[in-house]
This record gives sequence, C-alpha cells and structure tokens, in this order.
Amino acid sequence: MEYQEAKEKFISTWGSLGSLWGINKAMAQIQALLFISTKPLSMEEVMEELKISRGNTSMNLRQLMDWGIVTKVLVSGERKEFFTTEKDVQELARIIAKERSRREIRPVIKVLEDVSSIKDDGTEKTKELIKQTKALNLLTQDLDNLMNKMVNQKQNWLTKSVMKLMK
Repeated sequence: MEYQEAKEKFISTWGSLGSLWGINKAMAQIQALLFISTKPLSMEEVMEELKISRGNTSMNLRQLMDWGIVTKVLVSGERKEFFTTEKDVQELARIIAKERSRREIRPVIKVLEDVSSIKDDGTEKTKELIKQTKALNLLTQDLDNLMNKMVNQKQNWLTKSVMKLMK
C-alpha cells in the first residue's frame, strides 16, 4: 500500500470511528488529517484534502477547538489561520474522555438523580423505578469517578497498567 492510499484509508476509518467518541464523521476526518500532518494546515488545505465545503470545515474546526482537540497556530508571515491537533495519543484520549464525561455522562447522572428522587407513593412500580434508577445512578457515578481519576492522572501507574492490558 502506498502513502496516499494508506492516508486515505486512515482518515476514512478514523472518520467512521468518530461516532464512537461522540463526534461526527467530518470532525473526525479533520482531526485525523491534522493528526498525521507534519505541519499545521490552513482551512483551505483541509477543505482541499477532504473535499468538504468551507462552511462544513469551519464549523467542524470550531467544534474541535471547543473540545480542546484542535488549536489555532500562528505561522510566521502568513495571514491565514492554521490548525493543529494534539499529537500525543494518550493526551488525546484524556481530553476526549474528559469532554465526553462533561457532555454526556454528567447530564445522565443529573437525570438519574432527578428520577430516583421522585416521591414514593408506596406503589410497587414507583419503588422499583426508584430502586433501579438509584442503582444505575450509583454505577454511573462510580464509572465517571473512575474515569475522571484516570483522566486526571498523567501517566500514573494505573494508566500505565491499563494501557499495558490493552496492548
């Protein structure tokens, strides 16, 4: 496989996997392109490489910056904006995990807390709803706490051990 084919395959696959970490295909493809790029890229270069519109590129770059995955870079002598992404895969995973917790897990915890704190009217179905949502809430909070502990520890023994297990 030649470079261009490998590059296209990587970007395409990464784009498809984007939904697994909570972003759309175009966002993931932009991040993948920046991830393998040897230099920061302008919006025009991203558009040309991925064959996507200016609006789509602009919107997705902004969202990637909101996630903390992509940053603007000043290039000496250039008027255009240039973009780059986190190159350290473990740091990238930490950023994504923190953002997913903030955007997805914590709102679910809030809903589970609200639902499990309803007034107990003494019926069996209400008791079951309270019991199950409390149990799910505790599990979700425990998993979120575990993930946050791992995310907040840069390369501690636990993260290293988990990474070794995954290899």
